[in-house]
Amino acid sequence: MDFSLLPQIAIQCLLGASAIVFTELVRDAYHIAGHYWQPLKRGHNLHHKAYRPDLTITSLEMYQKAQLNNDVPEAIAMLGAAAILAACTQVSVLWIGCLYSLVFLIPAVARSQGLLLQTDVTHKPGDLIELPKPWIVNRTYHWRHHFDDQNAYYCGHFTIVDKLLGTSLALKGKTVAITGASGALGQALIAELSKHGAKVVALTTSDRAFAEGIEVLHWQIGAEEELRSRLQKVDIFILNHGVNVYGDRTPAAIQTSYEVNTFSTWRLAELFLETVTESSHKALKELWINTSEAEVNPALSPLYELSKRALGDLITLRRLDAPCIIRKLVLGPFKSQLNPYGVMSASGVAWAIVALAKRDFRDIIVTINPITYILFPIKEFFQSLYFRLFSK
Repeated sequence: MDFSLLPQIAIQCLLGASAIVFTELVRDAYHIAGHYWQPLKRGHNLHHKAYRPDLTITSLEMYQKAQLNNDVPEAIAMLGAAAILAACTQVSVLWIGCLYSLVFLIPAVARSQGLLLQTDVTHKPGDLIELPKPWIVNRTYHWRHHFDDQNAYYCGHFTIVDKLLGTSLALKGKTVAITGASGALGQALIAELSKHGAKVVALTTSDRAFAEGIEVLHWQIGAEEELRSRLQKVDIFILNHGVNVYGDRTPAAIQTSYEVNTFSTWRLAELFLETVTESSHKALKELWINTSEAEVNPALSPLYELSKRALGDLITLRRLDAPCIIRKLVLGPFKSQLNPYGVMSASGVAWAIVALAKRDFRDIIVTINPITYILFPIKEFFQSLYFRLFSK
């Protein structure tokens, strides 16, 4: 074998892959236009009317109309754009984009004429089995576009466009419950989530007053079970409460740190995960947990670090079999009651959390420490791999 050809082969493979990605971007652009540009709206509305929540078709006639008026033109747009790219650049390998487009066009034409009844992968009927994937569109991810929010989750195969636009997660109309709601970050998250149309439920152990329109539930550490009925109707649960005993290392401080930061959070997490009982819950419900930058970096508070690291490890383990998405909030020092010396503002941290969640970051890192952005993903990958190999 002539190894001198390997770089050239690699370049050709990269160009071929780029042609496919380009074609998918055209597909996503067409899809978005179908929601906002009147000439395409009618055809795309037929597509949405063709499916029930279990992804069975409403009628064969509606399904064929949707294929003819939406899927076929979409595939033609993909084919045309790919052909223009290949012709203008005169790079032969880019014609792969045209071949890729035909994989969509031919079945769409056949379905529109009743010659093919089998639907594509993202529209197969039945219960949702997988969780939404972060980079590739699966049935659960696309189901959300049909039955969660039609102005989000636009992507057809790669989720690149949704990540860029911040449409990988819709918050409008979602019920979001937050513990630690009376703290600086809790208050900031309430304000930020409300801006995005979420219905916020403030869970607090204090008597602090909240803005008008915010549902407030009082609870106590150790009495988590009392929240079970309310959590049944919560879409996103943000576990944000905590305690910092600073330099105290007495037995009482140890007990308090682990009970509040680790075990209470763990009990609430499990309580919420037990509410994921329906097929649609895999697409709609999420658990966000503030595990802190203390997972990988010193916090100058030994018991805070130990209790948060224990929580972080448990959540990494639980993610392996979780029935819904679990996001970790890995936050650096922000000014709050727990850390009056924090350098970031709570409102800025809340904005970043929501912005990254809407781009489907599963590990939401917000810190001024660049080392955390390197250490945490490495730590999380290898720890998750270790747990996967040596537990079941």
